[in-house]
Amino acid sequence: MLTEHILTLMTFWPAVGAFVVALLPRNGRIVRWWALFVSVVTFLLTLHLPAHFVYGQKGFQFVENRAWITSPAIRYHLGVDGLSMWLVVLTGFLSVVGVLVSWKVIETRTKEFYFFFLLQQTAMIGIFVSLDIFLYYAYWELSLIPMAILIAMFGRERGPRTAVKFFLYTFIPSALFLVAILWLYAKTGTFEYPALKHILATNSGTIAPHALWWVALAFLVAFAVKVPVFPLHGWLSDAISDAPTAMAMVIAGKLGLYSIIRFNLGLFPVQAREFAPWMVALAVIGILYGASIALVQTDMKRLISFAMLSALSFCILGIFCFSLTGLDGAVYQTINEGVSGAALLALAGFLYERYGTYDMERYGGLAAKLPMLATLFVITGLSVVGLPLFNNFVGEFLVLSGSFHAHPGWILAATLGVILSAAYMLTMIQKVFYGPESKMVTQQAMGDMTVREHVLLWPLAVLMLAMGVFSPYWMRAIDQGVANLATPTTHTISYMEKR
Repeated sequence: MLTEHILTLMTFWPAVGAFVVALLPRNGRIVRWWALFVSVVTFLLTLHLPAHFVYGQKGFQFVENRAWITSPAIRYHLGVDGLSMWLVVLTGFLSVVGVLVSWKVIETRTKEFYFFFLLQQTAMIGIFVSLDIFLYYAYWELSLIPMAILIAMFGRERGPRTAVKFFLYTFIPSALFLVAILWLYAKTGTFEYPALKHILATNSGTIAPHALWWVALAFLVAFAVKVPVFPLHGWLSDAISDAPTAMAMVIAGKLGLYSIIRFNLGLFPVQAREFAPWMVALAVIGILYGASIALVQTDMKRLISFAMLSALSFCILGIFCFSLTGLDGAVYQTINEGVSGAALLALAGFLYERYGTYDMERYGGLAAKLPMLATLFVITGLSVVGLPLFNNFVGEFLVLSGSFHAHPGWILAATLGVILSAAYMLTMIQKVFYGPESKMVTQQAMGDMTVREHVLLWPLAVLMLAMGVFSPYWMRAIDQGVANLATPTTHTISYMEKR
């Protein structure tokens, strides 16, 4: 019974928790503990998926499919495969991390914060498990609202302005996305992803190729903004800088990258390959641009935001080279960015809790005062720069090696991003933790890590190492999920087959 309805349960349990939050007394302690309980249960429910996933079975698993609305024909159709399973687990895991990282920061309007935070979890899980495109679109739009509200209510000085900017950047392309979805329904009579994929793959001329090109472009632009892909990244640095840390962890990357792979490569493979030269070029530009701008930042959060742009551009590069190895690397790097990016943002947030600033120029010599925090910052930094044995090394290596045969010149340029990532991460660590103690650090005596911070950060650190050493455990499902999306001429040997 649990297996039959696990996707519904894990999707709507955070929403139930959110509405319970609305009924709780305005007591921050009770609300926080309830939100943590809901998030832990959500994460445990997501672990049911890898525990019962059948490796080697084609198609979607844990499927729920029943009629919802008769006209238009919208179905409640859920399922996961190797592409979406680990992203669902990551969402559940980051839900727990988000509650813990907000524990001391959100001291006023806690009910409002955790209500929208939990509602956001339902929207994100719903995106990954929906197999009816109209249902998917409903979750896609729902995910924008809690993000914008939380940035406006709990962001830094420019929070309301940043929230409006974020909403407009993401909502306007979504309107085009809706038009494209409705056009597809008018031509095919279905919103269901498997049915659409079959109809479009066997299209015998009933749908004009030039029309599909525009539909595919509408899909791609909506998703590319959410990644974001250069030059559609204008909202990212402000959103990451001004958003509460818990929201900054989920605001970029996963949703857009997953959607590009699922829908653009899955429904429009011919059009995706026509877009590929442009997307590869934009990816490499994004890698170098993001890393170069990160290198000159003095604000830690803005540095992290541009580092994310660079890292996410690696994923785009892997996707649009269409090799199985590159696609494996793109999905794995998406998960890596969720883990390493969350750890980096949490560490910066803990420094902000102690000293009230993200300005690196005001820090210095913290390693002597906060040795454990400095240790975890270094571990996270090594993961971000892709040191061998860490998770990001696996993702970046697969992307670069899987893409080299198709675009050797672009890949050589992209490798400069790896060097620049080491430069900006080591510069940040040097400024904040080493060298002479700054006046601020000398005057303000702060304690090292608390129990809550240990509980939050050490699992992330262990996961970064485990994903670097035991990557085939995650890659089995990923390889299975993206195998049919690779170009046949480049589908030579998979990562798992190499192992």
